[in-house]
Amino acid sequence: MNDWLRIFDQNVLVPPHPQRARQLLKESTAFQCVLKWLDGPLIKQGVLEVLSEVGCHLRVSLFDVTYRHFFGRTWKTAVRPAEQLSRQPSRIIFDEPLYFHTSLNHPNVVAVVEVVTEGRKQDGSLQALSCGFGILRIFGNKLESPTSASQDKRLRLYHGTPRALLHPLLQDPFEQNKHMTLIESCSLQYTLKPHPLLEPVFHLLPQNLLVSGLQHIPGLVPAHGEKGDTLRKPRLQKSVTWYLDDLFFTLYPSLEKFEEEDALGVSLLNFVTLEILERRLCVGVHNGLGFVQRPHVVVLVPEMDVALTRSASFSRKVGSSSKTSSGNQALVLRSRLRLPEMVHHPAFAIVFQLEYVFTSPSGVDSKAASVTSLSSVACMHIVRWAVWNPLLESGSGKVILPLQGGIRPNPSHCLVYKVTPASMSSEEVQQVESGTVQFHFSLSPEGHLDTPTGLVHSPEAERQPSRKPPTSPPPSEGRISHLEAQLSQASLVLGASVAEQLQELPFTPVHTPIVVGAQTRSSGSKLSRASMVLLQACGFPEILDANKQPAEAVNPTDPVKFNPQKEESDCLQSNEIVLHFLAFSRVSQDCQGAPWPKTVYFTFQFYRFPPVTTPRLQLIRLDETGRTGSGSLLYLLVLTDKDGSSDAGTPGFQLKYLVEPGFLKPGEQRWFTHYMAAQTLQIDIWDGDSLLLVGSAAVQMKHLLRQGRPAVQVLHELEVVATEYEQDVVVSGDVTRFGCVKPIGVYTVVKGWLHLTLANVGHVCEQRVRDSSSLPPSRSRVISNDGARHFEGGSLISRGGPRLKNVVQAQKLADVDRELAAMLFTHMQHGSKGPQGACREGDAVRRRKLERMRSVRLQESRGENPSRRLSSLTQNIRAQHARDLQVIAAYRERTKAESITSALSLAITTMHTIHVTLGTAEFFEFALRNPHNTQHTVTIEVDNPELSIIQDSQEWRYFKDAAKLHTPVEEDMFHLRGSLAPQIFLRPRETAHIPFKYQTFSVGQLALAQPSAELGSEKDTDTGLPQKSSAMPTKHAKVLFRGSGGKPIAVLCLTVETQPHVVDQVFRFYHPELTFLKKAIRLPPWHTLPGAPVGRPGEEPPVYVRCSDPNVICETQNVGPREPRDVFLKVASGPSPESRDFFVAVYADRWLATPIQIWQVYLHSLQRVDVSCVTGQRTRLSLVLRGTRTVRRVQAFTSHPQELKTDPKGVFVLPPHGVQDLHVGVRPRRAGSRFIHLNLVDVDYHQLVASWLVCLSCRPPLISKAFEITLAAGKGRGANKRITYTNPYPSQRTYHLYSDHPDLLQFREDSFQIGGGETYTIGLWFAPRQSPGEEEILIYINDHEDKNEEAFCVKVVYQ
Repeated sequence: MNDWLRIFDQNVLVPPHPQRARQLLKESTAFQCVLKWLDGPLIKQGVLEVLSEVGCHLRVSLFDVTYRHFFGRTWKTAVRPAEQLSRQPSRIIFDEPLYFHTSLNHPNVVAVVEVVTEGRKQDGSLQALSCGFGILRIFGNKLESPTSASQDKRLRLYHGTPRALLHPLLQDPFEQNKHMTLIESCSLQYTLKPHPLLEPVFHLLPQNLLVSGLQHIPGLVPAHGEKGDTLRKPRLQKSVTWYLDDLFFTLYPSLEKFEEEDALGVSLLNFVTLEILERRLCVGVHNGLGFVQRPHVVVLVPEMDVALTRSASFSRKVGSSSKTSSGNQALVLRSRLRLPEMVHHPAFAIVFQLEYVFTSPSGVDSKAASVTSLSSVACMHIVRWAVWNPLLESGSGKVILPLQGGIRPNPSHCLVYKVTPASMSSEEVQQVESGTVQFHFSLSPEGHLDTPTGLVHSPEAERQPSRKPPTSPPPSEGRISHLEAQLSQASLVLGASVAEQLQELPFTPVHTPIVVGAQTRSSGSKLSRASMVLLQACGFPEILDANKQPAEAVNPTDPVKFNPQKEESDCLQSNEIVLHFLAFSRVSQDCQGAPWPKTVYFTFQFYRFPPVTTPRLQLIRLDETGRTGSGSLLYLLVLTDKDGSSDAGTPGFQLKYLVEPGFLKPGEQRWFTHYMAAQTLQIDIWDGDSLLLVGSAAVQMKHLLRQGRPAVQVLHELEVVATEYEQDVVVSGDVTRFGCVKPIGVYTVVKGWLHLTLANVGHVCEQRVRDSSSLPPSRSRVISNDGARHFEGGSLISRGGPRLKNVVQAQKLADVDRELAAMLFTHMQHGSKGPQGACREGDAVRRRKLERMRSVRLQESRGENPSRRLSSLTQNIRAQHARDLQVIAAYRERTKAESITSALSLAITTMHTIHVTLGTAEFFEFALRNPHNTQHTVTIEVDNPELSIIQDSQEWRYFKDAAKLHTPVEEDMFHLRGSLAPQIFLRPRETAHIPFKYQTFSVGQLALAQPSAELGSEKDTDTGLPQKSSAMPTKHAKVLFRGSGGKPIAVLCLTVETQPHVVDQVFRFYHPELTFLKKAIRLPPWHTLPGAPVGRPGEEPPVYVRCSDPNVICETQNVGPREPRDVFLKVASGPSPESRDFFVAVYADRWLATPIQIWQVYLHSLQRVDVSCVTGQRTRLSLVLRGTRTVRRVQAFTSHPQELKTDPKGVFVLPPHGVQDLHVGVRPRRAGSRFIHLNLVDVDYHQLVASWLVCLSCRPPLISKAFEITLAAGKGRGANKRITYTNPYPSQRTYHLYSDHPDLLQFREDSFQIGGGETYTIGLWFAPRQSPGEEEILIYINDHEDKNEEAFCVKVVYQ
């Protein structure tokens, strides 16, 4: 313990300036500074005569020039004899290394070196004199660029002491200040350079701590010899793992008395009544310099709560909630602590810090009635701390330590609660200053000790606890308060050894996986026959085939017999895909009280067409005639006009896609047929008024395969499912009948059914295209350069296309070269009166002719003598022609060499066009021929990173087999030279096939037009054919084949046409801004994946993933056989209201040739608002609204209107540039952590003004009474019951009744008024339920402030 205290007291650091500490933290950079020698006479002869035993040493301190602040700790070198300083020449050799690391990478953070002479006076006392100082610049002028020069430098020294830097007259740069005086012929020789070898030991050295290489650092292996440099190549000592069990704190005279004094002291400091919200313990390993790792944060609970939890007993709440810990004398930790960073060293100790989180109780102060994420009335204080220095030879035992408090320095450098003064304390508390902490320790990973061991009693402990603490239950992690930074669950349990390489364990995600294809599903008929009659009588347009006959109706439940040959041989090659949105039916159980959108719109993407956002469609309710009690309400979809009223035209909304051979690229017909047979179309349904997502639906496209029929149509009733995800849910689940894992913590709610008609109408193609399958595979995959071995002749400047003959008609240079035409027109621009855009290069030729015609007409209109006008005009034209000829001649001489070189390069250039899609590798071979009679070593240079050479023979053979290409494969074909371009050897006149692969993961402009939740102004509502996007980028790639002499022998120019890709599934996540989204997407069983290769039973090849966004971490890991496969995503969300999207490609082959699945992921970043509340009790908070540039009529909408209310309710005016409060009240119905969306929408333009993500952290109430009843399941009339409630107050009170299941339980009166001490009978009506089972219904009795007074639980058994 003495070693730890000595090191801790000697290394107290001064923190950086608060303004500097608030800046964005950067990565820490390590430095090595060697102070070599000091030159120059610094000390006068008179000083040497007065003092004896004169020595000299250097002091180094860190200084912030901006804020004039010294920080860190001053470091001193060893004392050297200084007799030689007064002689000429003089030199003192130090040669001592200095190490430190800092994250304050700023040019104004410097090191100040002071030269100090010390000696003894005549009376024997030691006296130190400052001889000068220097300013050592650590960082350069550019930010984040440390000085990297490792050569020797000379530091100039100035008169005075470093305290002069604090004078206000000294302004930066100090070196140029007139008040700074240099010491002549004096300097310090040093070196300063980055030291990356120090990075592995950052956890042992705090930032801004200057240490010597000769100093011993706890946790590092000492260097050999007296002058050994420990930090030049630091080596870590071996770490051991310590386990702490049965840890509990004893506070005297009792926990209740201590916490009353604690809360009272804090309340007096904050002038507000506070209560204890949480008791936490921070445990960390400290080496005297700082914490080796971030301390573990766990939650302590009173001993009585542990006993109640273990016995699973239930007792009614007695008295106030603040008295739950009455009578307890210990705070118990219910889990085991694992400390893997311990080292057998005398300076390594374990530090315990007892922290209390205080909060204002609800209802005490009206100003603090709500508790939000801001936690303005919450505070945290350290009340006690202790340190234990384990004995090196001890292996296990029991420890009792005294707790410390007061103003003594502690490892966290925070104020610690001290015993209150005598005027504030009771007599019992005054008798004892501190409590004790007791625990078992061991080095064994097995459970805590069961055999008696020796007691390690600290001599400073005052007494042992009066009774033995209860045995700890199985390990469980405590809840971390929202005041603390987010700690991953793994960091609380697992530790990383700093000396040994740990063996990686199988990774198990801590986030709930999302099952692919399990969010939405089709269903059978949910409408009655009477409702179907009403739907068909609405007058929807009939879908006809090319012969004006009704399309054949297909039952969606019938199996599809797919024959690819039948689709390819169909004479109707053009497919007109029709999507007709008919109606939207609502779930009958969701009708009571829950609002229903008045307008909706849909977003989806079909095949590789651009994403579609439909206009707003109004929901018009049909007649209820024929609807049964369990039936659903049917709403018709009708287009809305610009004023929001319904259109008088035909009902429904229809979209058409024309997929014809002219639209498809060669060979794509098979891909389109495969897409229709295997894929599904996901449709997102949005509320047109609130712009909130209602749900998603998925429909299979396989029924649209015509199989030789002229037209088919199918009527679908799709379930619209909304998915909610809970936070911090441990993964568990069961296997469903589909073989997928059903995750726990993912709630899916059926919002309704979308009635949609899909049709495929065949048409005869006007222009019959050649079947791509008839082309030989070798022709489509092999590019030859034989056709580029001749020169076609003609102009050097013209870049014409292929000619029918080698004769080219002469043309004027100004007509074929825009640059030359612009040069000829330059001298006419000053006199021209044309438009401002006359400088455009493309119109230079036309403008030049117009200027000539204008000048001719101007000359004709002047004067009366025709001969004089003609002579003057002729002279002007000749002078102009002469100038033009001079310009042309100069231009030809300047561009002749370039034009000839370009024309000759065309003779060896091969032009080729390829079509690529996202994630799919486009494979081809280039037949490279050596045209010379000599052998060559050809270097292949590629200018596009997406185009690569296939160097692996196995990969080359794989692509050949996939393309059915029969050209030979060569082993070790290329000579690889690291990062240099590969080379290939060619014999004279030899031809070799070079394999290439073009693969892109970047998204073009088409993906930027994502479906947005912000619906702008209404567009044209006429139905029509969505046009193919022409904005897809065209890329270019060039491959240069250079011979041995560096001259090119062949050039391949590729034109890459990017095609829109297929999206198999869409995921949409809403996440708080400036945080990380971590999700696991679970793949379905291997045999159900479309495009997966067929293998032996039980054989599952590995899965590979790639992401279109390089800033997204996307990975998957190989797991055991028959285990589910998860794709893990980690995405950083941006500031609100930013949204980003990216694509994830899933592969089944190691070469990433063709993806079997492509997912589109949307991430919406919203402003986060944290709310900590109790179920059934209203919590209030306020949000700040800021107006835009103009006046807006806005309204607030929420995704859970039953649980979140806003004030104002309806439409209100938001003034421009104004600030207004939006009051929010939250009453959650179930416990847990989840999200609620809150949108502020402009009701006139349907634009999103602001959006919040309300993060609820709901805890259940304390149940005071429990009941159980049995009801008959099925169709019945329900049951009436009664319960009584007694007013515990002496005055009259008004109470309100709520339930977490309003669909199953209703009250006779929602509120009642009762006198003091009287009893009231509450009438209950339990609604019938169709299915048998059990349901727990909570009844909340709230006061006039909507705070929960009592909570009853009624268990209903339906039989």
